[in-house]
Amino acid sequence: MTTLTVSDLFLPQGPNILLIIFIGIIVGFLSGLLGKGGSAITTPALQIFAGVSPFLALASPLPASLSNALSGSWAYKKENLINKRTVVLSIVVGIPATLLGAWLSPWVGGKSLMVLTAIFVCGLGFSFLLPLLLRVKPAEELSHTVHPAGWKIIVTAIVVGGVSGLLANGGGVLFAPLYIRVLKLPTKQAMATSLVVAGGLALPGTLAHWWLGHIDWRLVLWLCVGSIPSAYLGAKAAIRMKSRTLELIFGLTLILFGLYDLAFTLIP
Repeated sequence: MTTLTVSDLFLPQGPNILLIIFIGIIVGFLSGLLGKGGSAITTPALQIFAGVSPFLALASPLPASLSNALSGSWAYKKENLINKRTVVLSIVVGIPATLLGAWLSPWVGGKSLMVLTAIFVCGLGFSFLLPLLLRVKPAEELSHTVHPAGWKIIVTAIVVGGVSGLLANGGGVLFAPLYIRVLKLPTKQAMATSLVVAGGLALPGTLAHWWLGHIDWRLVLWLCVGSIPSAYLGAKAAIRMKSRTLELIFGLTLILFGLYDLAFTLIP
């Protein structure tokens, strides 16, 4: 593990501090709005725009995703939108599933799996847009606790955790849409619950990469300066939006993620 003095946090070395804070603001807002940890966005942003090395760009967003989850969850909790039973089961089952997926990754064709996952994510995105295009009346948004079947939560956590381990990402892009489609959670409850789960599943990776010295705590600090308040604001924005508007934004985001992953995987 690396040691870092307080003065080191403010030294004018490495990436531009204002740029890191700006990335944190954008990622934090999207995390709170869409129920994602945000590392899938932060990692390429740090590499492309800030010139951060791959190892640090991969690991350093993990502690920030924990803070995003705590900040956004605070806003959701006050509205009673977090499904606690789903959170507990998803984390308890998701952590070992993620570890198993990571262990199996050397024996699984990574490229084909990424392509299939990207197509699946695009399909989920279109599933949110189709009712809007067909003008199907949206379901009433609920604030009380929904009780999905335990086996559905477990299967969802195993699938998302396993895929996350195989692809070395947090899986946040899959939890929220599957909570909506499989568990039948209302949109805002699904995103609130997904945000907490994404933070919980980021904890083992954070500890492992911290021990290996892959985390630059300067990056973590300045990412959190931007992301903590913006994650709260993103969650508040989601709470105030109509469910149909939120699903439109969510569907478009999923399609963009899926297309980006397809392009990244298939284009040399």
